[in-house]
Amino acid sequence: MTDQGPRTKIQGPESHQQPRIPALVLAAGFGVRLRPLTDVRAKPAIPVAGQPIVRRIIGWLASQAVTDIVINLHHLPQTLTAVLGDGSDLGVRIRYSWESPQVLGSAGGPRQALSILGAEQFFIVNGDTLTDVDLGRLAAAHASSGALVTLALAAGHDAERYGGVRMDDRGRVTGFAPRGSPAGALHFLGVQAVSAEAFRAVPAGRAVNSIGGVYDRLIASNPGAVGGFVVAARFQDVGTVADYWATSDALRRAEGLGETSSGLRVHLDGSARVTRSILWDDVSIGAGATIDECIVTDGVHVPAGSHYRRAVLVGRPAGGDLLVSPF
Repeated sequence: MTDQGPRTKIQGPESHQQPRIPALVLAAGFGVRLRPLTDVRAKPAIPVAGQPIVRRIIGWLASQAVTDIVINLHHLPQTLTAVLGDGSDLGVRIRYSWESPQVLGSAGGPRQALSILGAEQFFIVNGDTLTDVDLGRLAAAHASSGALVTLALAAGHDAERYGGVRMDDRGRVTGFAPRGSPAGALHFLGVQAVSAEAFRAVPAGRAVNSIGGVYDRLIASNPGAVGGFVVAARFQDVGTVADYWATSDALRRAEGLGETSSGLRVHLDGSARVTRSILWDDVSIGAGATIDECIVTDGVHVPAGSHYRRAVLVGRPAGGDLLVSPF
């Protein structure tokens, strides 16, 4: 280990050949800010423009020859395994790291998954963001730096919405800025290349975070242990219901889809009117109902003659009236 992290670089259009190293997709969290959607599915299983976020992430990983993937699970794990299985239909191998009885955090999760990953170097990818970071360049920067962790970063950080990353002119991460801090920090894109050594000291089975925990201690004890690699990459977030709506709408337009995205086994009565809405699986819309700019989650039956606009519709497990949340 040297004390110098990667030099700051801007990613160009060329792509490096991808190393055959695995990825861990972080999918165990509760997604509290996305409720009530995350009362129905784990956040990465939520459909965006007709496709679960996590399947989009796996597709992006596969396109860069990352085909050995581990998903960590805790909250509503069946909603993730149901849309992923073993990954064979996506051309990858998927294995699962089950976190129980508690979610283990952004450092405790990787610590538990080390034995499944079986690799000294791997990627960690947040399960709730979409990006097109060039993983070959990120891996090359990490390998050449001597760092234990290399974060994919971007300029144009929105300090009002996100915490940021501070980095010196040698590419070494020097600290993390809380949300609302003065401008000047970089934006973490939710993708990193890491060495297993960064997590071995984390006690097994203990809930520990990386930022605000392990990474801060690494920075303090060994400057250069956490580095940054600045890229020009797309970033789309689904942190809140408003973010989810905006990201779904942007992808729907970009992919030339209709104004309403529908999941599996959706039934609309011929007299129902549905405009610019997101329908999940097993949804039925009764006669004469109107749905405008709504998110209708799994298993919901919209009664005949009902009218909803700019609302999230969630079915109650025991039946009865819908749970309706404006957004």
